[in-house]
Amino acid sequence: MKTAEHIEVLDREGTLLASAAQEAGLDATVPTCPDWRVRDLLRHTGAVHRWAAGFVAEGHPAPRPIREAPDLDDAALLDWFREGHAGVVAALREAPDDLECWSFLPAASPLAFWARRQANETAVHRYDAESARGGSPTPVGTEFAADGIDELLRGLHGRAKSRMRTDVPRVLRIRTTDAGAVWTVRLSEDIPVTESGGTAPADCEVAGPAGQLYLALWNREPFPQVTGDAELAERWREQAGV
Repeated sequence: MKTAEHIEVLDREGTLLASAAQEAGLDATVPTCPDWRVRDLLRHTGAVHRWAAGFVAEGHPAPRPIREAPDLDDAALLDWFREGHAGVVAALREAPDDLECWSFLPAASPLAFWARRQANETAVHRYDAESARGGSPTPVGTEFAADGIDELLRGLHGRAKSRMRTDVPRVLRIRTTDAGAVWTVRLSEDIPVTESGGTAPADCEVAGPAGQLYLALWNREPFPQVTGDAELAERWREQAGV
């Protein structure tokens, strides 16, 4: 996906998140994040938006911690969230293509990284807000979901922070049934290694429409289809939180 498309997704998903949070009420529990209420979701995502916007708007060259959200609630918290969401969207839209700033995953450019990362961060938490509200959730688009799976597998789970490890080498296949995208994840006691394609033998394969697989790999929904060693799929659900 192009950077501009990721920014459009970020814009839309943040708007949906705020609307779902308002409809659910800030005291509602978040079924997909059992320890959170909606106000916690807004504080977390709003703080991440401001953190990301700072790197982009300032061209900040080094890592720095996320600032805690202010002690706001009710309408003031919703306004604060919307303000931060608008701020990160504006920062990304106004940034030059040759932006230089700190980032933490491989990408074509820092601008491409931050647009993609914030689009995915916001889409997952939009789903959380809609789970608190109840009713039918907004579908995750096929192209965006496939791109987001790639970021999760080859980016976030390509870091030493990934907790997805196995005592003996195992191979997990991820297959979309609608996007033509397949990944092979090689698991061991070391950092997971993911490659595109699916010709090598696998111990377990999870498959389904990209939008459903995206949510399943983020541990928001069950896997649509599992073949082979189901214990490996269950291990993902237990260990692969980001």
